[in-house]
Amino acid sequence: MELNIQQIMEILPHRPPFLLVDKITDCEPGVKATGIKCVTMNEPFFVGHFPGKPIMPGVLILEALAQTGAVAALSVPENKGKLAIFGGVKNARFKQPVRPGDVLELSCELVEQHGPVGFGKAAAKVDGKLAARCELTFVIQ
Repeated sequence: MELNIQQIMEILPHRPPFLLVDKITDCEPGVKATGIKCVTMNEPFFVGHFPGKPIMPGVLILEALAQTGAVAALSVPENKGKLAIFGGVKNARFKQPVRPGDVLELSCELVEQHGPVGFGKAAAKVDGKLAARCELTFVIQ
């Protein structure tokens, strides 16, 4: 299923400027989600990161990936209205900078869940090239 920004905001509690997913291009509830973030020079973090050489902070790329995974986790009927809280990040690697004008392609597969604790594998790409990857831990509350 595909979700627009209004539908994403019905699932996630995040709001601009901290909502970092513009569109979900595919979602299999409880399994995986893919989405996009259109990175523009209007992002507030570019004011200080870095003046004259804007690069999207890696931690915000990880947050965008987590929000994408949260859409998959919270799209399951029994999780409606709940929160997906960051529990941890492992093996994060950043392969190339993300700059204004880039379309960040986000994907997160939920690989395991034990009660409220789950694990996902996530990747962010620009023009099909890997920009970042990581393993995420989340808790559903």
